[in-house]
Amino acid sequence: MMILVTGCAGFIGWKVSKKLLEEGHMVVGVDNLNDYYDVKLKEYRLKDLQNHKNFIFYKVDIEDFEGLKEIFQRYKFDAVINEAARAGVRYSMENPFVYMTTNANGTLNLLELCRRYQVGKFVLASTSSLYAGQPMPFTEDLPVNTPISPYAASKKAAEVISYTYHYLYGIDVSVLRYFTVYGPAGRPDMSIFRFIKWALEEKPLEVFGDGAQSRDFTYIDDIAEGTIKALKPLGYEIINLGNNNPHTLQEVINLIEDYTGKKVSVQNREFHKADMKATWANIEKAKRLLDWEPKVSLEEGIGRTVEWFLENWDWLKEVRL
Repeated sequence: MMILVTGCAGFIGWKVSKKLLEEGHMVVGVDNLNDYYDVKLKEYRLKDLQNHKNFIFYKVDIEDFEGLKEIFQRYKFDAVINEAARAGVRYSMENPFVYMTTNANGTLNLLELCRRYQVGKFVLASTSSLYAGQPMPFTEDLPVNTPISPYAASKKAAEVISYTYHYLYGIDVSVLRYFTVYGPAGRPDMSIFRFIKWALEEKPLEVFGDGAQSRDFTYIDDIAEGTIKALKPLGYEIINLGNNNPHTLQEVINLIEDYTGKKVSVQNREFHKADMKATWANIEKAKRLLDWEPKVSLEEGIGRTVEWFLENWDWLKEVRL
């Protein structure tokens, strides 16, 4: 297939693109390479993709309708996977406008171009942050109408406009709600990346709250596999992709100590109002519709991530957090 992957230099977009290329598909990747976090990581991921002959890259922002239009005119896509987004709950409170323009308007741009150029399949990366305040484990039918951060609100807007384009124009849409994705070449604003780097630097770990909060940490390869499986025709479906096995931050810290061989100290900060105390995915729908469930345990995933850090420490030590 010929697939457009937006946000291809981002963490999840990179791994999804890489797996598609390894399966023999053609991938056109777009990314604006913004500096929300250190671009060294985006450059690393992009260079990895450019080793594949079936990969074509355009530096384009999904807010740029005309720039995207030129790409849609040039290629006949079988599907679009929208991984481009402004991520991060806390930063969305500092700059809410860019979250809405990228996550909502950018998604609208892509959907409108799918309509105009008859692209029948659209996969949207969404978030478990929408489930704040809901009973666990989170199921896709919960009424997620009270997002507690601009980030979550912008993702809800993207889900809603995706449904509108499915209803009006028949575009087949898979909305994937990801649960705390981690792994090699991850985002440096996420806890596991920061904790490993701080541990290797023998610096204190900054923890918001007491460390008892839990997350359904999900390894990047599992997320990429589920995303690609969601390319199948489904109509309009919202599907959780999570590990279905939450762990506390303290458990993560203990594993990082084990794999790095470093004893760490912790500096506790006040728990952030826009954060969630816990996440836990019910993945029965993913099992039923996608024949998907995670394969990588937290122990194995942390081990692989620490190994990647050690192999790349010569440049990772310069990455800013």
